[in-house]
Amino acid sequence: MCHNATGESLASSFAWLDYSERERRQVRDVLDLFREQETRDELGIGQIRDAFADLLFPGTTTIMTRARYFLFVPWIYLRLEQNRVPAKRFLSRLREEENRLTRILLASGESEGVIGRVAGDHLQRLPSNIYWLGLRSWGIRLFPGGQAEYHRSVDSFYVSIGRALAVREDASEEFDLRRNWHGSLPPAPPGFPVDATLALSHGEATYLCERIAAADTTTTEESLLGYLARQGEPAHCEFVWMHPLSGDFPPHITRWLVHMRNFSETLHGAALLYNLMLAELDHRDELAVRYRERLSEWSADLDARSLQLSSWDRDDFWRLVRSSGARTGRWTVEFVDAWLDIALAPERRAKVADDAATQEMITRRERQLKGARARLLSKRARENWSGAAGTRQLIYRWNIASRMLNDIYDGLARDA
Repeated sequence: MCHNATGESLASSFAWLDYSERERRQVRDVLDLFREQETRDELGIGQIRDAFADLLFPGTTTIMTRARYFLFVPWIYLRLEQNRVPAKRFLSRLREEENRLTRILLASGESEGVIGRVAGDHLQRLPSNIYWLGLRSWGIRLFPGGQAEYHRSVDSFYVSIGRALAVREDASEEFDLRRNWHGSLPPAPPGFPVDATLALSHGEATYLCERIAAADTTTTEESLLGYLARQGEPAHCEFVWMHPLSGDFPPHITRWLVHMRNFSETLHGAALLYNLMLAELDHRDELAVRYRERLSEWSADLDARSLQLSSWDRDDFWRLVRSSGARTGRWTVEFVDAWLDIALAPERRAKVADDAATQEMITRRERQLKGARARLLSKRARENWSGAAGTRQLIYRWNIASRMLNDIYDGLARDA
């Protein structure tokens, strides 16, 4: 992707140049995320959103589903290694095994969270690809490279095991010189994947709690995912700052959530205004009326939080953004600051639906990001607008994290 001197993305097609494995995977996650119209990043704040989500819930992505895939993937890899599947056949055998797992899960009655439930054997992204970075973040995968590199390396890996066994009389078949997976990984159930389900056993849930606690983050402080995994108490709430335990969160997590909630609630208005402008350009009057109503509701909600918002330390917010690893260019910082100036001023935010200067700012921002493909400038580009693009308030992957936590809680509740 092309960037200007400030580091902002310019309009171009995606091309695989010299990205690291992590960067390639992040871009693919973004492409998959674009299929979910309610969560699209139309105004270029995704790097802040994702960096915050990584702080709270390390190792997760927007397209993960259930926690037991963190075990399914290494179990499949270990079985392929034990069968000495050669490098030239590794990917095809991996696909066969993962597709087989999908069929078995569906046949067992599982439906929610089964990857490949709709696509079947035509699934483009295998579970192993979706969970690859998370497995490394949680310390389950020890091999440091990407999937393709892993597959290419297995032949030499088998040779190293053979040499080790040849010189060690006490070596067992489990011995190796370069263990690719965490040594305490729970063993796969007998006959796996036959009879596989998405339910974690007590031991498996305990293991994942330990791995979450050791997750690789940009800070040495405990993540919210790790904290909640230790609590073992399920919660059903739309936003994580509404969690019933929020009053007991550690101070550093409370600080994070103050900034993340304020950012989520204030920037939501920019997304609503963007869609209102599209609706009016397309003369979709009923939809425009609805977006005006939602903007009024947004402004009223911020009025109700005026005391908290008036004391928001925006300098500390930007310190958190920088320390979280978000790579924000000058244009992003300027846009976010300009929008916050509007959103935090009651008189100004109440008039955003009809303020020409504010609408010009939104138009300019989209043009910076998309060039000729900007919907606000191109009728043709608006043809693929469904009526709602990026209108969902930021939740920082709480929906993904809470589903995985509930899997773990269910497992912990089972008899050891």
